[in-house]
Amino acid sequence: MADATAGDPVPDASAAWDALREVLDPEIGENLVDIGLVYRVACAPGLVEVDLTLTTPACPAAGSIAEQAEHAIRSHCPEVREVRVTVVFDPPWTPERMSEQVRQRFGW
Repeated sequence: MADATAGDPVPDASAAWDALREVLDPEIGENLVDIGLVYRVACAPGLVEVDLTLTTPACPAAGSIAEQAEHAIRSHCPEVREVRVTVVFDPPWTPERMSEQVRQRFGW
């Protein structure tokens, strides 16, 4: 894959966030953003970087969730030359990161 260069357009961060809303956690059945798994989205010329976490470090879907996130961003941001999705565990995820709507759906 070609590296992003300074001459590339800067992707729209809101489009990247929207793309991540289409990726569902396979166990919870809700999107990554509303669950509170996305910690950071940063855009630079031709590049989107995402830091996301999982509900537990032992999540067997870690690789597939990261791949789905990358694919979603590429389909929503065609100007992107490079997508970097990093799975992080600091700070650890807690249910307080969920959107109010998702917490209500689960009765929390």
